Amino acid sequence: MREAMLYDRLPDGRVRCHLCAHRCVIADGRKGICQVRENRDGTLHTLVYGRTIVQNIDPIEKKPLFHFYPGSTAYSIATPGCNFRCRWCQNWRISQMPREGDILSGTEASPEEIVAAARDAGCRSVAYTYTEPTIFFEYTYDTAREAHAAGLENLYVTNGYMTEEMLDTFHPYLSAANVDLKAFRDSTYRRYVGGRLQPILDTLKRMKARGIWLEVTTLVIPDINDDPAELRDAAEFVAQELGVDTPWHISRFFPAYEMTEVPPTPIEKLREAREIGLETGLRYVYIGNMPDDADTICHSCGRLLVRRSDMSVIENRVASGNRCPDCGASVAGVGMAADTDSE
Repeated sequence: MREAMLYDRLPDGRVRCHLCAHRCVIADGRKGICQVRENRDGTLHTLVYGRTIVQNIDPIEKKPLFHFYPGSTAYSIATPGCNFRCRWCQNWRISQMPREGDILSGTEASPEEIVAAARDAGCRSVAYTYTEPTIFFEYTYDTAREAHAAGLENLYVTNGYMTEEMLDTFHPYLSAANVDLKAFRDSTYRRYVGGRLQPILDTLKRMKARGIWLEVTTLVIPDINDDPAELRDAAEFVAQELGVDTPWHISRFFPAYEMTEVPPTPIEKLREAREIGLETGLRYVYIGNMPDDADTICHSCGRLLVRRSDMSVIENRVASGNRCPDCGASVAGVGMAADTDSE
């Protein structure tokens, strides 16, 4: 436990947290919505600094980030907790641990130890993932600075509910992010997630403006966010506000947590969503949680650029300078060629 960053002291021993868009006002002895930031005698503390619940070596494609050094590995870490309570959470056993079990377990690991482990494993990056990295911000911030100094990239896999203050503090060390756009209706966020839509849209635009490589994921859930009009609205936002080169990952839902009665997303619905994305002008639309539709195709000539299978790169034909080897068209991303780190 240590003192948190990004908060104000208020009268009567209360504090206001400025880490995420909830901006919780927390009375003495109470916790914020995330359940991992606690006010003790007028000082806000983080309860999960260095408390890793996961340490894995993952292919970058698992994040998913398909246009950021494809074929590389990321040293992935997480701590317990989340500032959302998605009823369909795939990682609820760790993200909802503080709410469901009122415990905060984990293995202690310093930022220096995480970076050393990442380098020893030959990883190109450190990924803050599995749970919401915003709520263990202090730990990610210290680790990211160590990683940056060691020549490693830093990645956020996030729900995007961070404040501008938090992003401004972290973004000098943030190389890339995959942001969950869980729905494109505020009512869905309020009913099923415990948040609002607009802060996520603001974060996406801020990340784009700050030069962070950005990819977007939408988990398509039957009768929740799979209406074609809503999917089109989401795709148009990505294309118009973030750019047609922004990869959009459309993932298949499987029953989980409090939505075990909902069936998996029909495959035809996912293919319909992909076509909607392409119709809006998006150049790179992928279907996740399925064995196919993970290849990168040249938007100009239609030839294969990167072939993937089971989150692994089988073949990478991208030429030096992030160019298609057949027509010379630019391929959006960072370090797309197998033999170069060029953008």
